[in-house]
Amino acid sequence: MSSHTRRRVLQGAALAAAGSVVGAYGPGRYGAVAQAAEGAADGAGGGRASSLPFLEGAFAPVTEELTAFDLKVTGRVPRDLDGRYLRTGPNALGLEDPRAHHWMLGDGMVHGVRLRGGRAEWYRNRWVRSSQVAKKLGETYPGPVPPDDFACNTHVIPYRGRILALQEGGPLPYELDGELGTLRPYDFRATLKGAFTAHTKYDAAADELHAVAYYPTWDHVRHIMIDRTGRMARTHKIPVADAPMMHDFALTEKYVVIVDVPITFDAAAAEAGAVVPYIWNERHPMRVGILPRSGGGRTRWFEVDPVYYSHTLNAYDLGDTVVVEYTSMPAPFYAAGRGHGGPSATGAPTLDRWTIDLRSGRVAGARLDDLPQEFPRVNESLVSRRHRYAYTASAAEMWRAYEIADGVPPDDKFTNCLVKHDMLRDRRQVHRFPAGAAASEPVFVPRRGARDEDDGYVLAYVNDPDRGASDLVILSAQDFTGRPLARVQLPGRVPLGFHGSWVADA
Repeated sequence: MSSHTRRRVLQGAALAAAGSVVGAYGPGRYGAVAQAAEGAADGAGGGRASSLPFLEGAFAPVTEELTAFDLKVTGRVPRDLDGRYLRTGPNALGLEDPRAHHWMLGDGMVHGVRLRGGRAEWYRNRWVRSSQVAKKLGETYPGPVPPDDFACNTHVIPYRGRILALQEGGPLPYELDGELGTLRPYDFRATLKGAFTAHTKYDAAADELHAVAYYPTWDHVRHIMIDRTGRMARTHKIPVADAPMMHDFALTEKYVVIVDVPITFDAAAAEAGAVVPYIWNERHPMRVGILPRSGGGRTRWFEVDPVYYSHTLNAYDLGDTVVVEYTSMPAPFYAAGRGHGGPSATGAPTLDRWTIDLRSGRVAGARLDDLPQEFPRVNESLVSRRHRYAYTASAAEMWRAYEIADGVPPDDKFTNCLVKHDMLRDRRQVHRFPAGAAASEPVFVPRRGARDEDDGYVLAYVNDPDRGASDLVILSAQDFTGRPLARVQLPGRVPLGFHGSWVADA
């Protein structure tokens, strides 16, 4: 496989798994995206091109890096919120073909707000400085360029006093400083060789960071465990056919849950230059694998009805069963799209559950909530253990922008809201936002000295269409539908994007 084809494979893998493409866009600076979108407005023959939903509204990439201090606050920021709320996402820095642009494309940009002493001290947004981003910005990249280099755009997490921007399918994480500057690629003290993941699972009780990594040319996926020393202590190879894309996985106290989806690498498409060389493969069975967390023994596989497994909410052991809660989209899911430039689903995402009976070998599926919703989160201290409460987001602009094969869902399903789920009582609470106020992923932060699972705050970036900017909204998790405790006004927009974390001060 040529180096050019290999680059396309890696880039396409990132997009197909909710990542992005670094194309050779040439020298552009901050205005490149806006200029490209404007230039694409004129179609062939002088007519207007069709709408570009992923370059408009809440999706539109921002064109500059901002720094602002002493942000205006409506309400009061809780004084025990001492740290940074960070969220990342793709933010295209130059485009070859705006008509083919999708919201999942773009070099990673991290947005952050520093909270301390009841004040919102600052807001910053910064592109992750990969070698390509540095070149586009006219900067010098320090040090040697790592293999499969990319401006990680899918998640940003705290880990042992560090801030890591994450990507899957090949690139190393990038370490950031407390003001969102890029420091260096990070390889867990020189122990990580090969691909990593964007969706790590940190078990706070065991002080272990887990990952399931894939790579387009591997005949396996890898379970990786980083121990309390910050080094990769163990890696276990799980053989799989067809080089499937595995965007997320699940973890319990006893097991690693591997989700083998029927989205597989297409070598012919890669050689032909396809941006996303992944296809929905009807011949590849959908399976869930249960691997002992210790790494010993073989993976036990269970066939399930095909879906696109999007994101894990959480998983836990319950007697002789393993319970996995997650968001999914109906099959088939088109990783390469259907001619409109990005992933496409045959329906909106929903919240679902698998109950895997290890004695009988059966898997029971259940729909927990059919409201379109994504980006599920729990109290992070309960990852791999049974939880009661969960939080998700719904952004009407996101669902409208997707091409839905069977027609558009009813308007009453298109809403902007954050959702709190009570799994014990099978109830939900909805905090609604106005039209145009698209909400991003919610993150739960425990109150200092909290004793209850939901004693704390829910933080999310929410678009303010009246200001043409975004707010950091802070809700009381125990008064979820009540008035926000605080709305921090940011100086610019935070486009709809991916995942984030609360980074508490030590």
